[in-house]
Amino acid sequence: MNFENSFSFISLFLKADFVVKFVIIILIAASVYCWAIIIEKYKLFKKINLTSSIFEEQFWSSKSADSLFKKIKDYNEDPMVNVFKAGMDFMIKNKSRSAVTQERIIQTLNSAIDKELENIESKLTFLATVGSTAPFIGLFGTVWGIMNSFQSIAISKNTNLAIVAPGIAEALFATALGLLAAIPAVVAYNKFISDSRKYSTRLENFSQSFISIT
Repeated sequence: MNFENSFSFISLFLKADFVVKFVIIILIAASVYCWAIIIEKYKLFKKINLTSSIFEEQFWSSKSADSLFKKIKDYNEDPMVNVFKAGMDFMIKNKSRSAVTQERIIQTLNSAIDKELENIESKLTFLATVGSTAPFIGLFGTVWGIMNSFQSIAISKNTNLAIVAPGIAEALFATALGLLAAIPAVVAYNKFISDSRKYSTRLENFSQSFISIT
């Protein structure tokens, strides 16, 4: 296929300046990684919402917290289960029921919740970073490409649009890629942060229920 006079994505990339090519590669790589994170987090939230619902049913239907703890002792794929196990581990090691111990149980559960949320929200900062910087990276590629187009005009002393159109197209392609990377990243970041806050509330409610029955 002849890309010389084509305005396809491939031809625009091949004809682009080195700096513009570098910008395009960065934006494409960032976009691909963002989508990998989006798919991973979508599956994660779908999974933990299901497994936590199953665990909550087991928790309330179990005869005792000790029997449930023994039953799920080796299971660690659900954040709520891990919070429960952290609380049970502490209680087994500290048989005293003093006010100090009760306060330490609360601290243990809160620490376990923070740890689980940190794992859940890992990599989300990358989505936020791409969402805020990708348009500016694309804009840099655009400005650089337009500068090259004006240099072509100065060298050729020809203001014909056909002379500068390819360079401008390459430049605008960088901006388009910047937006293509940023928009899904911002939307996904906002959604997953919202999902994380909802799940955080769910964990906090569970920890309060756990404390009230122990």
